[in-house]
Amino acid sequence: MPSPGLARAAGGTARAVTRTLSDDPLGGTVRRTVLPSGLRVLTEAIPAMRSVSFGIWVAVGSRDETGPQAGAAHFLEHLLFKGTNKRSALEISSEIEAVGGETNAFTTKEYTCYYARVLDEDLPLAIDVMCDLVADSVLAAADVETERGVILEEIAMHDDEPGDEVHDLFARAVYGDHPLGRLISGTEETVTPMTRRQIQSFYRRRYTAPQIVIAAAGNLDHAAVVKLVRQALRGTPLDTDAAAPAAHRPATPAVRTKPAATLVEPKETEQAHVILGCPGIDRTDERRFALGVLNNVLGGGMSSRLFQEIREQRGLAYSVYSYASQYADSGLFAVYAGCAPGKVDEVLDLTRAELQRVAATGITEAELARGKGMSKGSFVLGLEDTGSRMSRLAKGELLYGNLMPVDELLARVDAVTLDDVNGLAADLLARPMSLAVVGPFDESAFAAR
Repeated sequence: MPSPGLARAAGGTARAVTRTLSDDPLGGTVRRTVLPSGLRVLTEAIPAMRSVSFGIWVAVGSRDETGPQAGAAHFLEHLLFKGTNKRSALEISSEIEAVGGETNAFTTKEYTCYYARVLDEDLPLAIDVMCDLVADSVLAAADVETERGVILEEIAMHDDEPGDEVHDLFARAVYGDHPLGRLISGTEETVTPMTRRQIQSFYRRRYTAPQIVIAAAGNLDHAAVVKLVRQALRGTPLDTDAAAPAAHRPATPAVRTKPAATLVEPKETEQAHVILGCPGIDRTDERRFALGVLNNVLGGGMSSRLFQEIREQRGLAYSVYSYASQYADSGLFAVYAGCAPGKVDEVLDLTRAELQRVAATGITEAELARGKGMSKGSFVLGLEDTGSRMSRLAKGELLYGNLMPVDELLARVDAVTLDDVNGLAADLLARPMSLAVVGPFDESAFAAR
């Protein structure tokens, strides 16, 4: 019996399978093709655009590393731009820049993305270059050493940004030694001894066709994109035997989080950076739409409760906001504030009081309406460029296993009730809170908190 997503032609040969996923009135026609290798290609044709965003998404991130491998996914992201069997590093960048295009990449805890944005007429070039670098990088020993130095500088630069560092400290407070609690970049202790052989092994074991989703959005033809992708991958390590696409990362078993803790990173800074938060919900939890509304009301904008109370009314902080991070099997909910060191206690007291108030009494009908409007507006406005549309295609396929139509997503937000939000608030905001602090404090300064 053929694997899901594959079909058999006469003689038993696997062939590509294409279907239309949607013909969205707010966008273009979305189509999906599963190649015999298990690699998936999704496109959204938007004829009114004159550009195309093209991305190669790999279901591999920093959480897929062992302790000694910490930073391998990010290291590899750097190295793939350093040269292939067909192109040097200079040729990779210059070919795209010569047509006014741009390329970049990023690594997260659960996936890695390589992307290019070009004029529609230059899409064949972008496909050839990006497929080449992802599929057939040489990982030369000299390049490994060069990029090791670059990454160590990046880690050092990150350490000089306390506003970024506090988020990593908070993740460690919640997840401890679990990969979700580690730095995506790795540390000096893990990156320095990492060998080319280790990176090469990670590359070939993890970058396989069933783990890859290719997405493109803009003025394009789906069949032409599929043909160009197959041509670009022919004869590379991603041109493999028939296989089914990899399933999206499962939500069970759930990640075990640490008991609520306080972590302080003493640092002589002019401003203190604090995060107060707790474990949240995973990205497939049906309450995620209610969480979006709750987050907007608490700290999602200038009209939010925390912003109004802490910044507008009391002038205690320049930046204060809440946020939710969601993974396959876990999540975070937290409040960040940057303030003068002498105001930290007052900011934390006000934050705790507001979270407790919402947990106990909930939000109002007016806040519900505003929170829903913010969710819908930010989503639709975020679809105004080809890059965000390309990302939506890839994340739907890679993280959820399906693409929710725009109208359905908006309907799900509209369907959120006051009871939904208040029930979630009563559960989430009553959980024990962890605290992360970066600033000029002794490690024992928050022991009683």
